[in-house]
Amino acid sequence: MNTGNLFKPFDLKSLHLRNRIVMAPMTRSFSPGGVPTANVAAYYSARAFGEVGLILSEGTVIDRPSSSNDPNVPHFYGAAALQGWQQVINGVHQAGGQMGPQIWHMGVMNNHHSGWVPPTPFEGPSGRQHPALENGKAMTDKDIADTIAAFGKAAAEAKQLGFDTVEIHGAHGYLIDQFFWEGTNDRTDKWGGKTLAERSRFALEVIKEVRRSVGEDFAVILRLSQWKPADYTHKLAANPSELEAWLQPMADAGVDIFHASQRRFWEPEFEGSDLNFAGWAKKVTGKATITVGSVGLDGEFLAAFAGESSKPSGLEELLRRFDRGDFDLVAVGRPLLSDPNWVKKIKEGRHEELKGFSKEALASLITE
Repeated sequence: MNTGNLFKPFDLKSLHLRNRIVMAPMTRSFSPGGVPTANVAAYYSARAFGEVGLILSEGTVIDRPSSSNDPNVPHFYGAAALQGWQQVINGVHQAGGQMGPQIWHMGVMNNHHSGWVPPTPFEGPSGRQHPALENGKAMTDKDIADTIAAFGKAAAEAKQLGFDTVEIHGAHGYLIDQFFWEGTNDRTDKWGGKTLAERSRFALEVIKEVRRSVGEDFAVILRLSQWKPADYTHKLAANPSELEAWLQPMADAGVDIFHASQRRFWEPEFEGSDLNFAGWAKKVTGKATITVGSVGLDGEFLAAFAGESSKPSGLEELLRRFDRGDFDLVAVGRPLLSDPNWVKKIKEGRHEELKGFSKEALASLITE
């Protein structure tokens, strides 16, 4: 495999990356009380030493009482949590890496398996996590305004701490995605509507507030998905014209990079073209994009949570699409969770040393 183009630098506003490989955000739940520990800092530093171009943190929640359903998911607010993140970004920079936090509000969720619940009910555009499950309350105008402000504050804190970018989590059935989806957003006020464009108003206001909070020269990433955990085949945008109508206003509002989440990067997004989600996002907006979805492994990530293991797979199809310019950056998840030196091994052609992935890797923060 000729991986040379993957190792070309990438520059965009505040980002000056040594290569095109991104560590995908992966929830780890190793931050008791929402505070990242020294072990979390060592975990990220190990990937920077391993020459990852850009590290995106696990989802880290904004300052809302019910933004999380897990007591061990990190916060991105409060003195103790922010001090923990300061240690994280200092370590990544010392190792020669760049990093951004993924800022997150989960929306309406299932209760955590431990029995822990947040101090106030889960909140979303409706009280539903998906059409068949109600487990929260509909947000008031004040709730929405305060949440938009909390996204902006988290982004400003990220810049102040020295992070190199920020990613807004707008995918996978969480709060922003719950506003997009007609299955969970049946509001009749200005935050709802029959069209995807109308239901995108909340996302647009979050993006505008984040952009206002960080200024024009700071790179802003938005993670999106068509699929939902409750409906893996769902498409918010059914064709390229609908995709453009959805994404272009968000590009105009301040998104620099679209992180286009798929379960399998090689699957075409629409009939009549082999372009994937990231390829189409770049085509219709002209913005940089990140592709993601089972890169480097023979099994997809949802199967991993069911206990299935995966073996290393070749990168030929990924490289073919990357070399023709379908996308600008490649996010890698489970291979980097299992092996902090995955990037070095790919760069040096040490393919026989690549590791597979098993559910046991989820149970610890691997640093070597």
